[in-house]
Amino acid sequence: MTFTFTKKTSVYLLILGLFVSLFAFQSCKKKHSAIADRLFKVTQNKIYEDVDPDTLAAALKKEIESQKSQIANEEVIEAFVKGNGYQPVLVMDHFFNGDLDILPDYFDKITEHGLSKKPYHIAAIRTLVAKFHDKNGIMSTDEAYHELARLELLTASSLIKYSNALQYGVVNPRKIFSRYFTATKRPDSTSMKNVLLVKDLKTYLDSIQPADPQYKALQKAFLNNTVIDGLSAEESKRYFLVNMERLRWKNKPTEQKYVIVNIPDFKLDVMEGGKSVLNMKVCVGQGRNMDGRASLISYADSDRYDKPFPRETPQLSSVIHSVEVNPTWNIPRSIATKEIIIEAAEDPYYLSNKNIDVYKDGKKIEDPETIDWSTVTADNLQYDFKQRPGEDNSLGKIKFLFKNKSSVYLHDTPAKSAFRKSMRAVSHGCVRLGDPQGLAKNLFGEGEDYDTIAKDMSEDNPEPTNIGLPKKTPIYITYVTCWVDDTGVLQSRQDVYGLDIVLYDHLKPLMGENLNPKSEMLNAKR
Repeated sequence: MTFTFTKKTSVYLLILGLFVSLFAFQSCKKKHSAIADRLFKVTQNKIYEDVDPDTLAAALKKEIESQKSQIANEEVIEAFVKGNGYQPVLVMDHFFNGDLDILPDYFDKITEHGLSKKPYHIAAIRTLVAKFHDKNGIMSTDEAYHELARLELLTASSLIKYSNALQYGVVNPRKIFSRYFTATKRPDSTSMKNVLLVKDLKTYLDSIQPADPQYKALQKAFLNNTVIDGLSAEESKRYFLVNMERLRWKNKPTEQKYVIVNIPDFKLDVMEGGKSVLNMKVCVGQGRNMDGRASLISYADSDRYDKPFPRETPQLSSVIHSVEVNPTWNIPRSIATKEIIIEAAEDPYYLSNKNIDVYKDGKKIEDPETIDWSTVTADNLQYDFKQRPGEDNSLGKIKFLFKNKSSVYLHDTPAKSAFRKSMRAVSHGCVRLGDPQGLAKNLFGEGEDYDTIAKDMSEDNPEPTNIGLPKKTPIYITYVTCWVDDTGVLQSRQDVYGLDIVLYDHLKPLMGENLNPKSEMLNAKR
């Protein structure tokens, strides 16, 4: 069948095309005018009837350019606004359901977390929201464009910043600590964009309030101006602040079972189902602030930066994968230069008495006592040192291995007297265990592997035995100086590595120098 175009057909198609185009134009215009229509319907302010979406888009673009230095996470916000055709979708989603009315109230309470209100534009958002509620609040279309754009950006910036603060903390530990190797989740563009897509802000904001019992306990102590025994009220407040920030970091164990070492507490716990099933004393690496010279109240400018003492134990997360029973100790060069060659220079038989073998170019030297150690220095040292298994081995009878960048591990020690001391920051960086066999029994359980470990630990086996852990166990070496124990008693420990000082100094500009939690709470309720 052949279709023949006629003059009449052409006219018909032309009219049809014009009709479709007009319909599409009107539909588009109606869609883009929804903002103006809704604002007029709520406020009865006729100014909104003349709001043009194209001019509004241009105003929002201009506002982004002018406010780049003042809004947080500008790139994420600009991408969000651009994706919405430069229309104030965030405002429109939350103005009419009352979300924007309650949002500043949440921001106001940020002081209950020890943080400053300043970044959240509370007064500006309240003023703008009130202006849009007021029938006579907006007096011209130019004002409507500008204030809509401003409210969109301030709301987006403050909402993301508030969400990030409560869920991730305000300080990135990886940026301030030199030896921080703990997996820690930080906000990214996707997580921040998702905040802007939330439909029910109240439900969302309630859901991100810290629920950790430890956090709530420290927060309560902070708000009540609780004083830690032996500290002033101000120093106590700062203890609470730095440890609340630590609890906001997304670096907490999520596994059913894990091993955790708290450096300032000099303790190790095996945790199962949220409870400690094994607790023991440990010795950790020597620190820069063991004498308590610096405190959160009194510290020098140099203390503000993390400059670790060479023997400090790092913060890390890893997985214990195996043990070595009756281990050989490959003595680090740093220890060799500062201790081994000095001892050997004073006593030619020191090396043989300590079961230390000497190697040069990978070959064992048979008579190391014939070397004139007094001429050997850190600059010309050409030897490697290994301590054989035995009672005097510095690693004791067993070491627990896990991958890490600092070559540290958990291990036994022949120097048992250190566990009777209150200050147990005495090692070269590894963690010495008060009950290494108890840890082995817990991790391996009853069976052939543990029987081998117990037998070999009871003997002077000259050969190391490596045994893989059937079920690899996560390990966290952390740094916490204040917490509430299982009985509800507030505990605090000395800042032996000065890490509280480093963290506090980075927190200080984000919380305000003269923050008084009680007065801030009262003001927020008025």
